[in-house]
Amino acid sequence: MTGERQSLSQRIANWARVKSPWVTVFNSGACNACDIEIIACLMPRFDVERFGILAKGSPRHADILIVTGAVTRKQASRLRRIWEQMPEPKYVIACGACGAGGGVFQGLYHVVGDVGTVIPVDMYVAGCPPRPDEIINAVVACLNLMKEDLARGGKEWRKKAEDTGRKETAPGTGAEVNV
Repeated sequence: MTGERQSLSQRIANWARVKSPWVTVFNSGACNACDIEIIACLMPRFDVERFGILAKGSPRHADILIVTGAVTRKQASRLRRIWEQMPEPKYVIACGACGAGGGVFQGLYHVVGDVGTVIPVDMYVAGCPPRPDEIINAVVACLNLMKEDLARGGKEWRKKAEDTGRKETAPGTGAEVNV
């Protein structure tokens, strides 16, 4: 919404999205180790709900999609459909070594590749499996990226930044963004 003034309802929706993100998790063909760590995020030790992060079963209500595993041929179309069902603005976190680069499943006949080959990815979480605190940090970094996108009028500024090839750290995230 560059150049336009947002309506009150849109500003309230954006505020709610940043203060209490709803996430949904999709296993695209992994060993379930990342899924266990994501479940640990929901348990009392890490308790992501205290930060306002809520896990939702429906992608139609989610702001952030966390994808685990390398994408198999059978799951590629399902992952794309789930991503398309999410409302804008939507963000994707590729969780673990398999989600980021195919991991130990890379090169197998039934594996398409990493999550980025099927849908655009905003954040990557390293590890096999990543620790729960790293997953929480990725969600928080994604929220900071969401704030930056809202301040700049949407995700388009990142696409323009990729064309120029410069790198910059997005404010408050520590994440490198092409500028």
